[in-house]
Order: sequence, then C-alpha cells, then structure tokens
Amino acid sequence: ENETENASIPPEQKTPQEDGNEKDKGWPVGEGGPEDTEKRGDTQGSTLFVEKPQSGTVSVGGNITFIAKVEAKDLLRKPNVKWFKGKWMDLASKAGKHLQLKESFERHTKIHTFEMHIIKAKENYAGNYRCEVSYKDKVDSCSFDLEVTESQASQSLDIRSAFKRSSGEGQEDAGELDFSGLLKRREVKQQDEEPDIDVWELLKNANPSEYEKIAFQYGITDLRGMLKRLKRMRREVKKSAAFAKGLDPAYQVDKGGKVRFMVELADPTVELKWYKNGQEIRPSAKYIFEHKGNQRILFINNCQMSDDARYYVTAGDEKCSTELFVRDPPILVTKGLEDTSTYVGEHVELSCEVSEDDANVKWFRNGVELSDDPNSRYKIKVEGKKHTLIIEEAAKCDNAVYSVMTTGGQSEAKLSVDLRPLKISLALEDQTVMLGQEIHLKCEISENVEGKWYKNGQLVEASDRVKIYHKGRIHRFIIASAAVEDEAEYMFVPDEYDTKIPCKVHVVDPPKLHLDGLGENNTVTVVAGSKLRLEIPITGEPTPKVMWSRGDKMITDSGRIRAETYSDSSCLVIDTAEREDSGPFRITLKNEAGEDTALINIKVVDIPDPPQAPNVTEVGEDWCVMTWEPPANDGGSPILGYFIERKKKQSSRWMRLNFELCKETTFEPKKMIEGVDYEVRVFAVNAIGISKPSMPSKPFVPLAVTSPPTMLALDEATDNSVTMKWRPPDHIGAAGLDGYVVEYCFEGNGFSQSISTDQSEELMEPPFNVEACESNSLMENLNPKTDEWIVANPELTDKTKFTITGLPTGSKILVRVKAVNAAGESEPRYHPQAILVKEVIEPPKIRLPRHLKQTYTRRVGETVNLVIPFQGKPRAKVSWEKNGSPIDKNEINIRSTDNDTIIFIRKAERSHSGEYNMKVEVENFEDKAMIDIQIVDRPGPPEVVTIDDVWGDNVNLSWKPPKDDGNAAITGYTIQKADKKSMEWFTVIEHYHRTSATINELIIGNEYYFRVFAENMCGLSEDATMTKESALIAKDGKVYKYPVYDDFDFTERPMFTQPLVNTFAVAGYNSTLNCSVRGNPKPKITWFKNKVIIMDDPRFRMFSNQGVCTLEIRKPSPYDGGTYTCRAVNALGEAEVDCKLEVK
Repeated sequence: ENETENASIPPEQKTPQEDGNEKDKGWPVGEGGPEDTEKRGDTQGSTLFVEKPQSGTVSVGGNITFIAKVEAKDLLRKPNVKWFKGKWMDLASKAGKHLQLKESFERHTKIHTFEMHIIKAKENYAGNYRCEVSYKDKVDSCSFDLEVTESQASQSLDIRSAFKRSSGEGQEDAGELDFSGLLKRREVKQQDEEPDIDVWELLKNANPSEYEKIAFQYGITDLRGMLKRLKRMRREVKKSAAFAKGLDPAYQVDKGGKVRFMVELADPTVELKWYKNGQEIRPSAKYIFEHKGNQRILFINNCQMSDDARYYVTAGDEKCSTELFVRDPPILVTKGLEDTSTYVGEHVELSCEVSEDDANVKWFRNGVELSDDPNSRYKIKVEGKKHTLIIEEAAKCDNAVYSVMTTGGQSEAKLSVDLRPLKISLALEDQTVMLGQEIHLKCEISENVEGKWYKNGQLVEASDRVKIYHKGRIHRFIIASAAVEDEAEYMFVPDEYDTKIPCKVHVVDPPKLHLDGLGENNTVTVVAGSKLRLEIPITGEPTPKVMWSRGDKMITDSGRIRAETYSDSSCLVIDTAEREDSGPFRITLKNEAGEDTALINIKVVDIPDPPQAPNVTEVGEDWCVMTWEPPANDGGSPILGYFIERKKKQSSRWMRLNFELCKETTFEPKKMIEGVDYEVRVFAVNAIGISKPSMPSKPFVPLAVTSPPTMLALDEATDNSVTMKWRPPDHIGAAGLDGYVVEYCFEGNGFSQSISTDQSEELMEPPFNVEACESNSLMENLNPKTDEWIVANPELTDKTKFTITGLPTGSKILVRVKAVNAAGESEPRYHPQAILVKEVIEPPKIRLPRHLKQTYTRRVGETVNLVIPFQGKPRAKVSWEKNGSPIDKNEINIRSTDNDTIIFIRKAERSHSGEYNMKVEVENFEDKAMIDIQIVDRPGPPEVVTIDDVWGDNVNLSWKPPKDDGNAAITGYTIQKADKKSMEWFTVIEHYHRTSATINELIIGNEYYFRVFAENMCGLSEDATMTKESALIAKDGKVYKYPVYDDFDFTERPMFTQPLVNTFAVAGYNSTLNCSVRGNPKPKITWFKNKVIIMDDPRFRMFSNQGVCTLEIRKPSPYDGGTYTCRAVNALGEAEVDCKLEVK
C-alpha cells in the first residue's frame, strides 16, 4: 500500500520516553545538517581553541564525552562556551539525565577544559553538533558529528511491539493497530533520515521566536494560519454529552498521504455530520465514511495543501472540532553546487537544481545567509527547479565557501578568485631635475587596476602639490615644482599584485646662505666670557664647500675660534668670547652650480662694573634712606637699573629688597627690626647681566620711641586724690619701655587757643575729643604751655596705675600719660574729659549667687565656704546676723573686702543651720539679703517596733518614726529579719515609706526577730530598733485562734503629709508646685493665688493622683509671682498649705 496513515498522536496520549523524562525527550528536535559556518571554522585557523572536540560513534545506550580546551594565557576572564545541536538548538537548556555539561580550569597550565557528556545515547541523538567559544570580540567555533549505532539486541525486529495500539492507556485490546513502528524502521533502513517529527508538537512546545525557523525546516507554508488554529486549539474543551470520545486536538499528514478522523458517540442513533471550514463534507472517493458500533470514522485520501483546514463534526447540538496540518514533502537538492575558479572582474554563476519548482531555497556565504537585496552585489536567479547565485564582477573578497539549503538537503562549493598575470608595458625612468622644474613619472601595465606610489618606501598621497593620475592602464605621478626634498627613490605598486616599478629622481640646486635670523647689518652680539655658536643655514645640491675667514686669515676646524660644517648648516664657534674678538667674519659657499658669500659682524659685550659703596643719609624706626653713584664702566651696554640688598651685621646672608629694577640712585629700605645693626649694598644691571656687588655701607641701627599708652581711664576719685589707670603701648619697639610719666593741669590753663575752627568742632567739650584729635592729627595743633603741666611722678613708674595726691577738693584737672624709653618720650595719651576731684557715692547692691537664693544644704562635717559679691562706695560696711542674733565669730569666720564678703565654716554642725541675714551700708544707703543654710545628718532609729500579728508564714510589723530626723525629711525605712538560731540579719524591704509592713514567705517552724532602720538624704540611721519579742511561724496541724477585732474607723480629716516649698521659676519655662494630702472621705482640692481662687484659667493646670496634688503654671512671667495656697476640705474638716513663687 503506497499511502501511509500518518495522523499525529495528541500530546496527552504519546508514549513517554524510556526514561520517563519529558525534559530529555525534547532536546533532539532541532537537529539539522552540518552548517557551513562550522565547516569554515574547521578549515580556518583556530584563534581560541587549543583542542577541538572530535567526531565520534556510540552505540544505543552507551556513553560518550566530547572535550574542548581553550588557553587562558591572554584572556582576562573566563570565555563563554556554548554547545549546539544543528543550527539553532542550544543544549544548555537540555541538560539533565542524558546530557551533562562540565567545565574546569588548570592553574599551572592556564587551560580551560569544557566537556559534554551524553549518557545512555538514543538513536535520535545522532547528527551534527557545534561548539562555539567567544571572548569579547573574538569568536571561534568547531563542528563535529555523532553517529549512534544500534546494538545487536536492538537490531532484531520485534514484530509484536510493532503492532501496537494507537490508544487505550493500559488496555491491550483498545484502539486501532498502528504499523508506524514497522514503517519507521523500514525508512531508517531504506533512507538515512531522521525519525518522523510531529511539527504540531514542536510548535506547541516551542518559543514563539522559533516558529519561523521550525516552519522553514519542516516545510510549513501557511505559518500564519497554523498559528491562528494553534491559538484556538489551546482553548479549554468542555466535556461533551453527545460524544463519548471526541476528535484529537490536531492531526498531521504528509502531502499525498491518508488521514483518519474517528469519534465515538454516546448515542449511536444521533445523526452525525462532518464539516470542513464550515462546508459539509459529502461521501466521495476522497472522503470515505465508516461506522463501527458507536464509532464514526472519516478517511481523507490523497491529502493536498487544500486539505489543510479546520474540521468539525456535529451530533445534534454538540460539536467537536480539530485541525489538520498537511506538510509538504522535503525539497531535495538533485544537482549540487560545483567548485569554481575564476579571475578578478569575471562574471560568476553558481547553480544547483532542486526537486520542486519555485522551491524555497536559502543561500549562505561562509555560513552567513545571503539576502536578496537589490543593493547587494549578490543576485539570486530562479528558473523552475534551477537556482543560480550571480556575481557580476568577482573580487578577492569573494573567496569563500558558498552553500545552498532546502528543507530536505544542502550542497556547498568553494569559489576561488585569483588575479590575472601582470605585464609591464612601460617602466618608470630615472630623472635629474633642476630645482623648481616639473617632475613627471609615467608607467603602463597590462591590467586596469589601481595602484599606490611610494617615496623612499613611504606611501605618497595626492595633494595640492603632488598630482596622481590613473587612466586605463596608464599611471602618472607629477610634481609641478621640484624641491630639494623631492630627491628620492620612487616606486609604483599595483593593487593586489606583488610587483614593484622603481625609479630615482635627482634634484640639483646652487648654494645659498640664509641670513634671515641675524640682526641689522648681519650683526651678532655675544657676552664676554660666554661661548658663541653661530649657526648659518645653507642650501645647495650637491652639498657646497664652506670656508670661513677673518681678514686674510682662514679659520680652521680647530682652536678657540673654529668652523664646523654640516650637511644643511655651518657653525662659527668662539670659546670664551673676548672683547678683541669683535669685528667682521666672512663665509663663502661653493659647489658645481655656483657660489655665495656674506660678511657677519661679531660684537662682544660685558656686564657693568660695580657701583661705589652706598651712603645711609637718614634712619627711622624700621626704615632708612640710602644713595649711591653709578658705576664708572657700563660694560658697553646702558645701565637699566639697580638691585639693592641688605643684611644684619652679624649675619652672612644678604636679602634682596627690590625685585623690580630701581631706576634712580636713591632707595628707601623698610621693614627692618629696631635695635639691630644693618648693612646695605647695590648691584648695577645692564642688558648683559648683573654686576658684582658694591662694597657694603657703614653699619646703622633703626630706633624709635614707643607708641602712646592706651586706654587711659579714671579708676577712683576722692576729695583730695585721683587714681588713673591705663594699659601699655601697642608698640614698644626694640628700645624697650623704661616707665611712664603722669602729668596733670587744672582746667583752663593747659592749652592755648590756637585751634582752627574745624578742629574746635571736633573737641566738642573741653578739653577735646581725643579720638577725633588722633584721627585728624589734632595733637600737632595743641600747643600746651609746658610750664602749666605738672609732673605727678618725678621718678618714672613702671606700673599702669598711679594716684595723684594733694589736689584741692572740687577742682577739675586734665591728665595725660607718656611712655619713656631710650629713644625718648612717646606722644602723650590724654584723658578725654576733665576729672572732678570729689568722692562719688555708689549705693550698695548685693549680687547674691543663684544657688544661694534657695536653701543651701550641706552634711555634717563638710566645709561651708560662701562668697557673696556686692557693690558700693565709699567704704561699704558689711554686717551679718543669724536668726536675728549676731554671729559667733568663734564658730563662723566672716571676712569682708571692698567688693565681696566670705562666710566660712570649716566643719559644719547641725547647730549652724538657720537663716543668715547680710546687710551692706554706704552712708545712708543699705541693701539686705537672706541665706537659708541647712546642715543635715543621718536620722536616729525608729521608735518602738512591735509585732502586731502573725498568721501562716506572714508577720505584720508596725513602728513609730524616729524622734531625730537628722534635720531632713525621712525618705524611707529598711526592714531586716534574723532567725533566732543564727541571728544573721537579712534585708527584707528597702526604701519603704510607711510605718507598718507585712513580711511574707517566712519559713514555717522558725522563730524570727525583726529590726528597722530609718533613712533620709544622708543615708541610713546608725542604729536600728529591734522587736522585743520574736515571731514564731507555727507548723501545720495547730489550731489557730483568730483574734476578735473591733471595727476600725478609717475616717480622717484632711492632713498635708508633704507641704508646698518656696520656689524660684525662670520666665518662659513651665513650673510646678507639688504637695501631698490624705483624708477620708477623699478631700476636695482648691488652689488659690494671693487668696484668690484659681478657676478656668488656661495658664494653670491642676492634677490630683493618689493624694499628690500638682499645680502646673505654663510659661510664667514675673506677673505670676506671689503666694500660692492649696486647700483640702472634707466632711471632718479642712487643711491648707501655702508657698511663695518668685519668677525671674
């Protein structure tokens, strides 16, 4: 039977591979024939591979390994390696049970090794493989083949396995007989082809980017329609009530083959109809219907491409559809390509024939596909079954391997393009050209090809000066005006040929001297003592002979004056030029083309002589004035200026004072140090250089008086004396400061009236404004009558404070102070105002430190040292009292000065506590201050501790507060227990605030004593009060007799347990007043300010929590100061407490 049933098996009914792994069964699908790219990679030299994988053979079920090695010596990182099967399939995604990819690196050899292991090979693993390695822009690839042979056991044909059922999972008798196993094995034996591939399954599992490749490889022409049907087939199919078994989602058949559609009805009486693309199918020789029980079968014979459509069958209202894919038979290459050799420029055609007309054929060049682009130099021509690749004008770049590929085969051929043999019709000729004439080189060759011109082996490009022409087989090289540098060996080299056509060009030129760089009248100036090397450029071809002479004497090439000659210049050399060397020198050039001569004047100049020693005419504080005479000889060049240097007499290091030339013969050095001996000297400068230094001047010393004293002010005035104070001068100078002179005069007698009107305005009030005087140099116009100023200190004073005595009361005096040193008296410093000789009363003011405005607390035995500053003049009187009584100076030391008073207690005792009142008196004025000092100590022990009750493992204790609280509030109690047997004490409760407590978790059967310590800010009391009786914790089994208690009256009138405290607050910062109260029933709390109740005022907030009452004052101001009262009221009575708040 010629027709073969080739319907595809749906994916869910396909028999799994022998290993049961769906991942392993998919990777061989993309195998194809060997690619031209890999073949080209094998023929060309490898750039990265050290060892390439080799083709191999393995039997079915066997293992094989392919190895590739890459050298890493020149690589900065690991190269990328990919393994492919066929053209597109990347095997990295197929790694699994049957395929493993490994890599390793050997450090000592620097070799990367890449391995591909194929495990338990199958028949469809055979084919062409490719290994590709890449690093940056380098790529290298290698192809190899794998042949899989059948083992002896598998070569025997299993007839029973060949007759397998087409469906029926796990049921031997279900489904139709499928002979495809026999057919496939027979096809393998008859043709060496791949197993039949289900294109539908490939498209269903492939990436959308691979659809076009699969369509070309398997001959699918209507890819767009197939993809539309594929999309419809992926929709979910609802379970049908009419069909027990429906059509498969899709069927596939080769062109000319036969396909079978079968459905199974749930009700055989239902009418059935078949449709193709919506048109009902009628029985015919092509469409055959069969009925087998509930099965309805449709056969389609001799399938053509028109049968590739959507089919569906209807049973009543139900419909079942499927898709039929008709695949074109593979297109075979019936006549392959042939190797071709040709010459450059020839017309080339590469032809092949295929099995079908107008078949889809792809052309490749070295594995790269050629496009049918109109602008491409490759043209593709199709004539029925014949396909031709046309190259109009072949070039060397067309040397390559060309291949053609169809869906069923491929063919390749090698194209070799060589050059035609070259003949020289007219060679280049040697030429001799005069300078400025045209150079014309011409040659003729047998081929019309481009070429390059070379000069002395260097490529010459066309330019404005060099013209290069090519017309047909003639090549020209033209230089319109020859130059000396054009003399060379020229050569023409045709492109793509290893032929050289040389010639020589000789350019001649008469000699010539080039004196453009010389001065006027060819004058050259040289400094005496230096070396002159005068280089004169010369030209001429051939090289001219050079002669130097001075007068009638020829200059040789040796001696102090000598001549040196080079190919392009001549040098006149004078070692250590002297003034006698001045004069004309002649140079003469000669060669076969003529001669040239010139005169060159040599002028020798020198530096000037040193000037004479300078004279210092005037000296100041840090400056001087110096003058000098010009040098006698200027060295043949005018004097441009002078440099000045100075140094300390005892130093050897000179320092330059001016970096710009001084044009005059007078200079004023500055910034010198007073009291130091200096010397100066001068250098003369001309265009040649700097002269030697002059002799140094005579030593001189800068010296000046000090600046006036500063900040002269009145310190104190009495009825007959005035005390002045000042600060030293800002600038004293090297002469130092010997002392001060204080002078005074009575108002109206110290100054003349010769002051200008403008300056008198600056005086403002007598005597004058000193700052204005200084700023406008007013002091120069003040002419004091020296007999009116009285010296207050006949002897200099070195202090900055002085008292002028013996002054009449009520008079006014003017005071000035001068500083005196070895250079004399400084400018005087005047007091800005007249001073009244009378004592000034300053009311007293006590500056009480902030920490003393609150209670000052110290512990017994500590030192108390308080310093309280105050103000007041004259002769302020300080007095102290304690609690209204005078202070016992035997216990408390009090020391007072004019500015402060100190209260000192070496070892504080509790008796020193109290209010200390301080009073400062100045005549009828006084000021008072109060200091509250509290000396605290540890408290005494609590009073009697009693055991109130014992029950279970608990004991109830109570005690009374201590009589002596240590002058500080009791902050808590510490309770300890001790077993009667050991009498070792253990702390049970610390910092306990109440006077009764319950001790828990005592050991039953033990007998305990208890003691209590009192605690305040100084610590625990030295002694503790112990219970007189012990508490026995009774054991189980004893009958406890409960005592009878009378009802306790818990009612209590309000009582403040913590009063308010006087407080100082800072304006703008929140302040709080706190107190605690108890009472039963709970008392009502009311706050008052200055006896006025506080209600609904947003600046105040009141809180009460567990008996603690708080009044918060938000951002107080001085207005909020006053007396604040807290009142607690209940049914049994009331209580109140107050305090003072001061806001600063």
